[in-house]
Amino acid sequence: MRTTGSIILLAALALPFAATAQSSTNSAAPASATVKIPAYVTKAIDDPARAADRKDDARRKIADVMAFAGVKPGDKVLELDPGSGYWTRVFSRIVGPQGHVYTVWPDEMAKYSAKSFANWQGLVKDTYTNVSLLKQPAAMLSVPQKVDVVFTSQNYHDYHDPFMGPVDMKSFDKQVFDALKPGGVFIVIDHIAPAGSGISDTNTLHRIDPEVVKQEVESAGFVFDGSSDALVNPKDPLDVKVFDPSIRGHTSQFIYRFKKPMK
Repeated sequence: MRTTGSIILLAALALPFAATAQSSTNSAAPASATVKIPAYVTKAIDDPARAADRKDDARRKIADVMAFAGVKPGDKVLELDPGSGYWTRVFSRIVGPQGHVYTVWPDEMAKYSAKSFANWQGLVKDTYTNVSLLKQPAAMLSVPQKVDVVFTSQNYHDYHDPFMGPVDMKSFDKQVFDALKPGGVFIVIDHIAPAGSGISDTNTLHRIDPEVVKQEVESAGFVFDGSSDALVNPKDPLDVKVFDPSIRGHTSQFIYRFKKPMK
């Protein structure tokens, strides 16, 4: 029979091991916080024009992401590699007629985005008239005017890969910095790679070590302004390809916010 003292000792010893296990599984997981969703975000999400997207809203935590990004009516948004436009549709409705959304389609992504780009050429004429399509080399980011938010989801790691150049990330992040108004934010969402892995998994598993992203972006002059664990999945082993059927659509992802200083 164990004594009370023995039970207390065992419990004390178990705590550090539990913390270590959690840390190694989710290197980018911060403390959770209750997120208040603005009414204009809810209205944009409920837009009938995006009915087909709603099946993905719960797993992609779109309301939490939009609230964390801080995008609001009248804002100017620059979205990198918009893909099918899942995020674009909500950005467009949030910023409204007084705002604008610039979507950047890197030339190097053309073979992956040709169908989506053709589809959006029609959408910007008829439905999303406050959205512009910008085709340009990945390493030469430019936008017609300074913006309030730069946003990229699941694509930051691609800029490190051979098919994109690879891009000089120091220069690229500086271009993002220059595209923002003072006080503007850069939102990066991507698949988590194991801590310490650097960029070794970007071209194989399509994951990136969150710490690398933080170091790269801060080196351009940004100030780290917070993170969200809304997309963290403790069941993701972090060492499998993001397209593997066992984890596709449910990878553990970090959400980082970086701010351009006012001065």
